[in-house]
Amino acid sequence: MNSSEFDQWCSQQQLTASALDLIATIRSAPPSRRVQGRAKNVSGVYPSRKMGQTIQFESHTVELWAIYQMEHEEEVLEFYDQPPPFKIQYQNKTGRKIGHYHTPDFFVLRKSGAAWEEWKTETELKRLALKYPGRYQKTADGKWHSPPGTAHASSYGLEYHIRTDSELHPIFTQNLIFLEDGITVPKGENCTLRLKALPSKHLSH
Repeated sequence: MNSSEFDQWCSQQQLTASALDLIATIRSAPPSRRVQGRAKNVSGVYPSRKMGQTIQFESHTVELWAIYQMEHEEEVLEFYDQPPPFKIQYQNKTGRKIGHYHTPDFFVLRKSGAAWEEWKTETELKRLALKYPGRYQKTADGKWHSPPGTAHASSYGLEYHIRTDSELHPIFTQNLIFLEDGITVPKGENCTLRLKALPSKHLSH
């Protein structure tokens, strides 16, 4: 978004001055850390046309696939990797209180609002929930939540989302990769509609 579009977005959201200052800081700041590859994961950077800059990822499946979706999702206006860290506090499985600084994977501006996002596999979340039950919790509706992340976001009137690999559809993601490699989508055109029109490429939901 240019400055005029951002101002219009801000007026639509009815956010507090502190939230707007925070978002402005995130938009203007470089990534707070450089990502590193871990066992079985490949880190790297993605050249985002939407953002006009490279976006870091620490996982070539979960985070990179999430980037592909945000890049082409019409609802997503902007997304930033490794936003500034903030302090969280929670209890581990022994009841001991833990406090440390946390850097989410992304900060995302959507037409409907803004949120920090943390992407992990379902398997990893189940393991972390046993070790840190105060930080990762799965509710009766099957959705994952981070109470300390939500507490921080709520203080600004924003949201914190735990996103998982169960939301990422391999065939759909491969279609997005194919679309990027072979077709330029005019600005403003719906990527999903273009994908449905591709011959011999089937869209999975």
